Amino acid sequence: MHKNVNSSCDSGIQRQCKKAKKYDGSELSTQGQKVDVKDQAVEKKTYPLGPDRSTELTPTMHGCDPEGRSTHDSHPSHQHLMGSSVDEDDKSDFDLYRAEEEIEKELRQKYQSKPEPAGESQSSVSAPEDIQTYSEREWKGNTSKSRLIRKGYDTIANKYTLRIVRGDNYCALRATLFQVLSLSKQLPAWLGESDITEWPKRVNSDGDLIKEWRFPLESRKSKVEMLEQCLNRLRKRWHEAVECKSLQERERMCQQVFVGQEEEYELLEALKFLMLRTAIQLHAVMTKGSDVPEFCWLLFARDSSKCPKSLLTNHLRHVGFNGGLEQVEMCLLGHSLQQTIQVYRLYKSDTEEFITYYPNDHQEDWPSLCLLTEDDRHYNALVPKRSTNFDECGWPIWRQPSDGQSHVTTRL
Repeated sequence: MHKNVNSSCDSGIQRQCKKAKKYDGSELSTQGQKVDVKDQAVEKKTYPLGPDRSTELTPTMHGCDPEGRSTHDSHPSHQHLMGSSVDEDDKSDFDLYRAEEEIEKELRQKYQSKPEPAGESQSSVSAPEDIQTYSEREWKGNTSKSRLIRKGYDTIANKYTLRIVRGDNYCALRATLFQVLSLSKQLPAWLGESDITEWPKRVNSDGDLIKEWRFPLESRKSKVEMLEQCLNRLRKRWHEAVECKSLQERERMCQQVFVGQEEEYELLEALKFLMLRTAIQLHAVMTKGSDVPEFCWLLFARDSSKCPKSLLTNHLRHVGFNGGLEQVEMCLLGHSLQQTIQVYRLYKSDTEEFITYYPNDHQEDWPSLCLLTEDDRHYNALVPKRSTNFDECGWPIWRQPSDGQSHVTTRL
């Protein structure tokens, strides 16, 4: 087990939260730079899976630069609220960023065509892969960055296998949703409410917020009706996941969902809506002066998200198109789902922030989902390795002693 485990959402977030409280919502700066969403609207590097992007797979996932290191060493710098996650000397010559219009056009073309049968080749979440094998293949170089990432992979290689998630700016949401559907044993309290599909109407009645929403596909339905459909899909799939009797049954269900088709994107939009609704609730509580989770102070202290409307306009509506989730928004996602998102941050392998929890205040009473990132931009899913001492759901197996009697030994 790695000794440097961060038990907080992020030490950087805590420092910024204190600063936010001090200035009561005034401007925050990160490493001397003003937080401005317009300056941060940089697309994430894509990690394609499926036949529609097969030509991109080699340079982005398996290519090496002239120094012999994987192109993962060459992520362009992208400034986040908690600071730059990639070294300046790790910039790539590849143009891996895709225009917003190109993404929307591709999605429309995909759904206008006849859907293909689901299969491994078009899955947006790959089959499990040995972590050490992946690390040795993708990080071949001898740079300090390569050695650091390999060290992070080596630390967790005995505990997990890796599932690569398609990185089309939905990757944080997609990896989280995959873990929810593949691991959930019970439904969160909010999902048991009978009026979940009424939430978009209620949110929209407060300032007509939903008119700002963007969907990856065109529809004749209103935006409110589309979000109602998204939430209904999420409720049905989450119920189905909990009712699965085996890992094999869950895997079959996930293979039906994560194929880059309409249902998958509607489920991802449902997660974004839950984040908006939660932000509205937290902001209202915060405005009254009542206690709120610590990450709220940073979330609403940014110039670009001082209220739920600006959060939607400047952040959430761009997720999946030309931007992903920032760290403070990962906290909001976990809080919205009532799940603790545990992330291994490999580029932080030598620091206390190697393991970060989003959020950090419900580790004992919320289910935990485990993700991995090399740079705080692209996220993959981690699957616990099966052991003869644990069942397929990860619970310890009680084995009757060979003589048929239970023996209890107590040491003082």
